[in-house]
Amino acid sequence: MVSPERLESMQKAWLHVLEAYRVAPADAFPVFDVLVAAYTARERHYHNLEHLGEMFKVVERLAGIVEDPNALRLAIWFHDAVYDARAKDNERRSGELAVDLLGPIGVPASTIDRIVGMIWATAHTADAPAGRDTQVLLDADLAILGAAEERYARYAADIRKEYDWVPDADYRAGRAAVLNRFLAAPRIYNTGIMFEEGEQRARANLRGELAQLQSPRGTSAN
Repeated sequence: MVSPERLESMQKAWLHVLEAYRVAPADAFPVFDVLVAAYTARERHYHNLEHLGEMFKVVERLAGIVEDPNALRLAIWFHDAVYDARAKDNERRSGELAVDLLGPIGVPASTIDRIVGMIWATAHTADAPAGRDTQVLLDADLAILGAAEERYARYAADIRKEYDWVPDADYRAGRAAVLNRFLAAPRIYNTGIMFEEGEQRARANLRGELAQLQSPRGTSAN
């Protein structure tokens, strides 16, 4: 849960980003309200404003290698704007929402194209993201995998809540497949800083959750 103070800070940062595109606050506020409503929906246990806040902290740490910080921050805001645990096209629809909401308020089409490309990359299906900002976005999105053990455990539990409609055996099998896919990758993180600081811890967290999923008790359904 994000405190009112943190939400106010996020709102100020949002206005600051859009000022770079000469978007007036009167036009920026309604879009912000739409995004906040999406990320605070009842079914959002992990893919919420806390997740965005953690991503923004990663971007701040990697600021020295970011090429287009404003476009990157907008991509973060929109990357999970559409999130339906039953759907397979959330990234595409999130990109479409960015087009629908950012175009009318004056964000340049070239910037929106860049934002949409980054959003689509968060499907984590490409082997090697080309752009540096895309690499930063993906590392920020996956930073939770390298979190401290307690935070990772809460993340794993929250993901289970978002899939509470899936029977336990099916969830364990599907979640294990996701974890194994990450573990099979040559590296989880693209940027040097994230790789050095989080790669080993991320793999340890993934192996720990996988072992729990494969144990006789596994993860109980909610």
